[in-house]
Amino acid sequence: MIYTNFRELVKSIDHSHVYIQAHNFPDPDAISSAYALQYLLKKERIESTIIYSGKIDKYSTNKLISELGIEIFELGSVDEIKPYDEIIVVDSQTGNPNVKDVGGHYVACVDHHPIFEEHEYRFKDIRPKVGACASILASYFIEYGIPFPKNIATALMYGLKVDTATLSRGVSNLDLNMFYTLYSLCDMDLINSLESSIIEFDDLQAYANAILSIKVYDNLAFANTGNHCPEALIATISDFMMSINGVNISIVYSIKVDGIKISVRCDANKFDAGLLTNEALKGLGSGGGHKAMAGGFVPYRESREKLGELLENIENRFIDNVIRLERYNLNR
Repeated sequence: MIYTNFRELVKSIDHSHVYIQAHNFPDPDAISSAYALQYLLKKERIESTIIYSGKIDKYSTNKLISELGIEIFELGSVDEIKPYDEIIVVDSQTGNPNVKDVGGHYVACVDHHPIFEEHEYRFKDIRPKVGACASILASYFIEYGIPFPKNIATALMYGLKVDTATLSRGVSNLDLNMFYTLYSLCDMDLINSLESSIIEFDDLQAYANAILSIKVYDNLAFANTGNHCPEALIATISDFMMSINGVNISIVYSIKVDGIKISVRCDANKFDAGLLTNEALKGLGSGGGHKAMAGGFVPYRESREKLGELLENIENRFIDNVIRLERYNLNR
């Protein structure tokens, strides 16, 4: 059953405490959505703990958490989650490669990404045409006439701005309406300071690696940020690559300890990044996302010599799928 009603979400919860799980390496949209949901649940006398797996590497995201006093816990710092513990996943879905299965009972999902793997939730509000999960959470406040505290409005506004690139990517009418609603209620001075704190000095090496490794094939660009690049930075550099004249597909990757993390950006008027990534990585790894932006992961633990072959295979798969999609669009 699909709902878009916060009261139905509340009905799906049996316990007085739930876990709210953001996707791995959470970004401002995931964090702000979890934070807003936590506030709404507390008004219904349901306590919650926000959890995630991985790291929060980006300075501006950590600053958001610190400035607003958001309590969010890496899985290693919370008690073991039991099979009967109830979990709500936000800004992603169970079964996706960017959500660690923590072993609890996933009762609800609030997300804005396409569905690639079905799961039987008691409640789900999944709207793939919406640009930011923050917009969905903001709509719950409007729907039930719940006033926005300034800190909640600020978090949601920042999450909305980041995920839609300030209303320039994948925007729906809901995003527009929530943007204008939140604008007068949030702390724009804090948001402006967060937006001016995007790049740290140590990030420059990853940009340098990407620039030196750029390969451009017609309208498609590949780049390597170097080993162990933070997840958020890979995505930021993938956005940056889209500014190259003539490039409307950007594929940026980093070699991690257990595999290759990939970030994809597309001109959504010409390609579907989520579909392209899912198809290109099928059988090698996993991937998916929106029309304009997507992510993927390819497990890898073999010798360094074979890494070059794997990277070449990944590039060829993307190129082949782009050619296939272009032919399909041409013949429609």
